[in-house]
Amino acid sequence: MAESISFSRDAPLEERYAEITPQIEALIADESDVTANLANVAAVLKEAFDFLWVGFYLAKDGELVLGPFQGPVACTRIGFDRGVCGHSFSNQEILIVPNVNEFPGHIACSSAALSEIVIPIFDRSRKPVGVLDVDSDRLNAFSAADATGLARIVKLIEEKL
Repeated sequence: MAESISFSRDAPLEERYAEITPQIEALIADESDVTANLANVAAVLKEAFDFLWVGFYLAKDGELVLGPFQGPVACTRIGFDRGVCGHSFSNQEILIVPNVNEFPGHIACSSAALSEIVIPIFDRSRKPVGVLDVDSDRLNAFSAADATGLARIVKLIEEKL
């Protein structure tokens, strides 16, 4: 069955997040497969915001392993102690990086990525299990509105874990 989303392309960030969040909730509500849900969430976010790259890294065997994503080819494995994703995962905090070239230890999966936001994902026991990673080809592309909107979407994912 084909799914579609509807949103106002020219609306402010907060409004677009408010429009797509209930649609994501409905999209993943009846699906129990984590991979399918992460793939659809990545697709919705890419379509709604035209991010350079949006996807998930999942904790497996002591590192973050590439999961469903939309965008250019990505790094496959990231150590828990490496890069923006590893830092967000290990410190269990949302990270907004206005200029990735100024982040110590940044991993350049794509030279086009200039700014990044990463939101950790937790299981029901509050153990970190992965991250939502979003890259932009613009400097300082992410704000508190993105952090709030993406964190709400991650909460929907966490409820399905």
